[in-house]
Amino acid sequence: MQTASTNICERMGRSQELSEFKHGTVIGCNLGNKSIRKISWLLNIPRSTVSAIITKWKQLGTTATQPATGL
Repeated sequence: MQTASTNICERMGRSQELSEFKHGTVIGCNLGNKSIRKISWLLNIPRSTVSAIITKWKQLGTTATQPATGL
């Protein structure tokens, strides 16, 4: 039997980005008044990721990956 932390590591590496569909699903759930915890559980992604997506959407109005600055 696997623990939840092991399952997260197998499912999504630290540098892997979520698809635009998943981003949209997070925003849709948020607009449907689902809590961050519930969205995280439903989509099986970390709460910190859900929170970051919602915060970015509220501040910038988009969930698209922004180009890196510098160099």
